[in-house]
Amino acid sequence: MTNSAGAISSDKPFAGRRIVVTRARKQAGGLAQRIEALGGVVIESPTIEIQAPASFAELDRAVQHIEVYPWIIFTSVNSVAPFLERLMLAGKSVAELANAQVAAIGSETTKRLAAAGIAVAVVPSRFQAEGLVESLNGVELTGKRVLIPCAAKARDVLPETLRQWGAIVDVVEAYRTVAPAFDGTAMRQWLERGDIDMVTFTSSSTVSNFVRLCGGASLAAIAGNAALASIGPITAKSIEELGGQVAVMAQPSTIDGLIGAMIEYFSGIKH
Repeated sequence: MTNSAGAISSDKPFAGRRIVVTRARKQAGGLAQRIEALGGVVIESPTIEIQAPASFAELDRAVQHIEVYPWIIFTSVNSVAPFLERLMLAGKSVAELANAQVAAIGSETTKRLAAAGIAVAVVPSRFQAEGLVESLNGVELTGKRVLIPCAAKARDVLPETLRQWGAIVDVVEAYRTVAPAFDGTAMRQWLERGDIDMVTFTSSSTVSNFVRLCGGASLAAIAGNAALASIGPITAKSIEELGGQVAVMAQPSTIDGLIGAMIEYFSGIKH
């Protein structure tokens, strides 16, 4: 929707823009709704699915002895629900965490924990592992046990740094991300024809799976003229490593930050 001067309407900055959302379907609703409310046409193409791990054995052992952990760190909102579920199945409650310090990466994770009655003591200003390392720098962790429920094959920067500081770190698998059944043929054709204005990525897995599912070796070759949007620097690095060029990066690394950066980008482009 444009005004008589051809400028983008301030209340519908995504008017007519076709925007791909690659986030897991269960998580995509918030982003998709925001895009549609701002006039965009959402094309949901989830390139990851959140699934239970092959075994909850390690997580179950950890929650059975949750009182031994003075620190519990959540690096993704996806780890909150399985942690709470296994805690309940162990016959325990969030009251068992009363003496633990809880850290969380991101506002979404913090809100989910707060809704469950878990107070979060540390939230980094940069919503990534490096930001959490900065926030914990100077905290005395020597000899203290730290629990990190996270995804299978999560990045090692946080646990490795904490171990260097003398902490005893238990990294346990709370969930895993897998590529869904997805035929990328139609998506690639849309991109090649220039029918897509932007592709949004909210994790490194969404990037790598998008490339693989679309049958390409290079993101640049697949994406064509579509702008590539990243939720943060780690995801942006993955885009660049796979041959793409980042046009939009969220600041901060949240859905709100991503939407704000997208508005700024499209506001600078005429229809």
